[in-house]
Amino acid sequence: MNILITAGPTREPIDPVRFLTNKSSGKMGYAIAHAAADASHRVILISGPTQLDVPDRVDYIPVETTAEMYAVVEHWIGKADVAIFSAAVADYRPAQVPDHKIKKSGETMTLELVRNPDILGSARNAFDYRGVLVGFAAETENLEDNAREKLERKGCDLVVANDVSRKDIGFDSNDNEVLLVYPDHSEGVEKGSKHHLGHIILEKALELVPPS
Repeated sequence: MNILITAGPTREPIDPVRFLTNKSSGKMGYAIAHAAADASHRVILISGPTQLDVPDRVDYIPVETTAEMYAVVEHWIGKADVAIFSAAVADYRPAQVPDHKIKKSGETMTLELVRNPDILGSARNAFDYRGVLVGFAAETENLEDNAREKLERKGCDLVVANDVSRKDIGFDSNDNEVLLVYPDHSEGVEKGSKHHLGHIILEKALELVPPS
């Protein structure tokens, strides 16, 4: 089985020395990649910057920005039976990026942001992807409602949702607790290590592959 996985954060440059990013460590996506490689699947891991070791036996493609990740996903997704989008990509980027470091001047600074391309939202239409599509929803409120809305709006077969307002799970933690949201029902997965949850999420995604 060919499995495409996105992982980690993206970085959007403000100037040559500063950038916008988020708290994603990439641990959940890398755990899924480990699980898939251990099960002898072909894995394409498209990752933003992390401090993690690249799993053995995966095709690893590093990227920096959301636009870079978009382009790489567009190129490779047609070869995937399952696409799992666990990366926490930046929704916006600075409209202008100067060639030199921005110098401190006034008491405030206004930064104009513009929308980044929607990678998950492009899978079904722009990329014409027809395989199993798994999205992630990092939420701070209304976990199931927000995840289900995302699933329907972006054409996912499954959305893996977690509450990132909790300090004991989610971003940069070794543990997670997720809600698996399908078109017709939801399933809770109790708190456990991301390594353990990586195997469960992979198994649930593979169950959605139609029999050949």
